[in-house]
Amino acid sequence: MVTTAVTAIAAAVPPLPKGKAVTVAATPLPTLTRRHLLVVGATASTLRTAAASAAAPKFAEIPGSGGVKALDLREGSGEVPANGDQVAIHYYGRLAAKQGWRFDSTYDHKDETGDAMPFVFTIGSGKVIPGIEAAVKSMRVGGLRRVIIPPSQGYQNTSQEPIPPNFFDRQRLFTTIFNPTRLANGEGSTLGTLIFDIELINIRQRS
Repeated sequence: MVTTAVTAIAAAVPPLPKGKAVTVAATPLPTLTRRHLLVVGATASTLRTAAASAAAPKFAEIPGSGGVKALDLREGSGEVPANGDQVAIHYYGRLAAKQGWRFDSTYDHKDETGDAMPFVFTIGSGKVIPGIEAAVKSMRVGGLRRVIIPPSQGYQNTSQEPIPPNFFDRQRLFTTIFNPTRLANGEGSTLGTLIFDIELINIRQRS
């Protein structure tokens, strides 16, 4: 801990100017007491906390989304979809309840040529979970966004899309989210939280 603090402080000291002689006085080094070491240790802890806070991603709640939080990984430059538009997206879906278990990804769905097949749906149709609709409606084409979807805006039944095509992944997803015993124990808020990385590919059709 002391080494970390000294390293951090040393990194903040500007280098000496080149070409100038430096005279070092023969002053005895101060004795470090236990109190000094504790102060240095506290400083190191504060520096690490501040650095971690500065580096942490900043999610913002999407207005009117029911609690969906978003972090734009890449800003799009195209149009913004509206109700009635048919859109194509790529997504990477994870379940927070199982240490970020990935239950589905469109990048794994290939067509006959081997290209990844996007997920296509109509905004406002009510066929997809509300959290995805809220995220896509406030994106621009070409954008990439990570969203945290609370249970209230996630899966409410097993017919809402996107549905994992793999049977075992589908069963694992729904038996986790709708586990009756754990829901009865009040764990609903932790079971159904979803994390999606969504890329808005294009708007295919305007109403």
